[in-house]
Formats: sequence, structure tokens, C-alpha cells
Amino acid sequence: MVQKTKKQMKKMIKTIAIHVIIATVAVFLIVIALSFLVKDDDKGKNRATIKQVEMPYIEEMFITPNDYSRPQLELEQVNAIVVHYTGNPGSTAKGNRDYFENLRIKKTTYASSHYVVGLEGEIIQCIPLTEISYASNNRNGDTIAIEVCHKDKSGKFNEDTYQSLVELVAWLCGKYNLDKDGIIRHYDVTGKKCPKYFVDHEDAWEQFKEDVFIYIEAEQSEIEPVK
Repeated sequence: MVQKTKKQMKKMIKTIAIHVIIATVAVFLIVIALSFLVKDDDKGKNRATIKQVEMPYIEEMFITPNDYSRPQLELEQVNAIVVHYTGNPGSTAKGNRDYFENLRIKKTTYASSHYVVGLEGEIIQCIPLTEISYASNNRNGDTIAIEVCHKDKSGKFNEDTYQSLVELVAWLCGKYNLDKDGIIRHYDVTGKKCPKYFVDHEDAWEQFKEDVFIYIEAEQSEIEPVK
């Protein structure tokens, strides 16, 4: 009887020890998880608020919903703006928009973007900002895509196109509270040489991002009343 009691006690102690270990590990994991949440929350609190500028003129020409260029999948969060170039010298914003539209009939590939900026500085919106576009590979789910037209094979944007791109990106940065790190190239996602000129000329890319925030500051100083 005594022997049986000793065995029972040993078994009970072992069971308690196992439960204590499990509980300790669980508490440890919870503490780690909470520390990450606090860090993420602190990041959000410490992140500067990007000033909102006036939206540039944008012509809405939404693509017909279809599986190849407008799947109508929800864009739940925007963490970056991706700049592309069309890779088709001399093509227009309308022409590129229509190419995306026609994919629902041709069914040759999956492609689209939220915006196309044209050679005369026109901006066409192809996809609502609540939906994803097929432009940036594994970053489709958390980015806004902008295709940009160019006159020649160098991929360099002319003055009107460049200015409209600056204004569009500046407005989007304010809308989604994105800093310079939130402006990226297709190249930064996949290594593809897109937009070509900004990949070939890193200094021009850095200057573009600088110009976006120079524009934000300049526009904000005009909007805010003098105190």
C-alpha cells in the first residue's frame, strides 16, 4: 500500500513538473509576442505624419473587372508605392490603359497598374485604390503601382511626365503616410531593370524621391496660413 502511494506521488510530481514547464514556456512565448507588438506599436507612434497635399488631376478610366487585369481582390494595406516604366517608347497613357483592358479578351498575360502617367503629364487611373493591380509580383498585395510613359529607349521621363509623377507620388505619400522608404522601384522588388532610367542612374532615383518631398513641403507652405 505504501509502495503504491509512493508511485502515485512520483507520478503526481512528474505530472505537475510537466505542467509547470509547459506553463513557463507558454508565458515566455506570450511575453516575446507582446514585446514584438509593443515594438510595432512604437514604430507606428514614432513615425512622422507625412503632410497631405492636394490631389493632382486624375482621369478615372477603370478597367472592366476580369481575371487578367482587374481581379477585384481587396488591397487591405498600402506599405509602398512602386514606380514602373512602360518599356514601350512613345506609347501613351491611354494606349497602355487600353492594353490592360484588352487582356480580358486576349488572355495572354496578367498585367495592370493603378495609374499610368502619360507623355503630356496626364494621369489615368485604371484600378481603384481599394483593389490590387497585377504589376509588382509578390508586392501586389500591399502596394500602389504606377506605370510611366517615356519617349525613347533610355526610359528617361520628360519634364511634364516627371512633374506629374512627382505630384501623384507626393499625394499618395500623404494619403498613406509613407516616407521616402515607401517609394520603391519594380527593380527593388524583383531585380527587373524597371524603371530603366532610375535603375541605370541611381542618383536620379534618389533625386526623384527628394523632389517628391520638396514638393510636399512647398505645397504645404502654400496651403497653411501664415501665422
